[in-house]
Amino acid sequence: MFELTMFPTLLFALTIDAIIGDPKLFYRSIPHPTQMMGWVIKHLDTRLNDELDETRSQRIKGIYAVIIILVLAASIGLGLVFLLSFIPYGWILEALLLSTMIASKSLYQHVFAVASALKSDDIENARSAAGKIVGRDTKNLDDHGIARAAIESLSENFSDGVVAPIFWATLFGLPGVLAYKMLNTADSMIGYKNDRYLYFGWAAARMDDLANFIPARLSALMLCIAAFTWGQSEAKRSWIAITHDARKQLSINAGFPESAMAGALNLRLAGPRDYSDQTIDGDWVGIAVEGSTPDATDEDISKGLLLYVNACLLLAALLVFLTGLNIHN
Repeated sequence: MFELTMFPTLLFALTIDAIIGDPKLFYRSIPHPTQMMGWVIKHLDTRLNDELDETRSQRIKGIYAVIIILVLAASIGLGLVFLLSFIPYGWILEALLLSTMIASKSLYQHVFAVASALKSDDIENARSAAGKIVGRDTKNLDDHGIARAAIESLSENFSDGVVAPIFWATLFGLPGVLAYKMLNTADSMIGYKNDRYLYFGWAAARMDDLANFIPARLSALMLCIAAFTWGQSEAKRSWIAITHDARKQLSINAGFPESAMAGALNLRLAGPRDYSDQTIDGDWVGIAVEGSTPDATDEDISKGLLLYVNACLLLAALLVFLTGLNIHN
């Protein structure tokens, strides 16, 4: 259900993640929640996914797997909320748990590493750093391709890693964000259109599309509004790219934040790209903006990071406003 009391907790969670991020020393002792989610999904994949099954059977088993992980994640979330209700200042612990579901600082750090390597003309390290945040094959990418890949990942993951967790936590609290992260992790592990996962991973991919439908569009709007900090022309370009190019992507969601970012930076993103098992002859986003170019550089990554920070601050300001409403009421 929609609860105003969730906003102060989410604001604190976003602040914790922005300042601390994922404490590496802590997660050397215990696994990260998403790592544990990965274990569950891998176990279900091993037990249920048989490539010798008929197409219909693979699809049904994939639906069962999604139902299992969603029920499990939501149940754990409900159990944690129940336990925290008995602990004084339990909302602080809840904020700590929620912060592990948000990836604002880690995303910034990973993309910044790509920009730093490109700025130092270390293309091999730049390819390696980009390979950690994108699904495509980076070994043959030139400087421009690496920069585009990093900026695309930044815009997409602003939606998946920041806006979407906060959106679902706002609606359904800790159970909602745990269910979302479990689904998003499943999509990243089994939501591929290859021989093994084309049918078994169908439900995970489609449900993840549904879960990100609204957050992706909210993310695009936030990036467009954040572009006003640079000037009216940047925001106008962003809006033009969203309205003309966002639906060109094969993904029903990724094109929205990518287009918003492309327009603000006056770039062309997406386009043809190689994955390990296939080549995607995709359309360019940002092409509707006159003078846009696919020749992205490390400076464009830096500008993209600044836009990303401004959008995160806009999100935080919205939470502050809603927290103020909560206190007033």
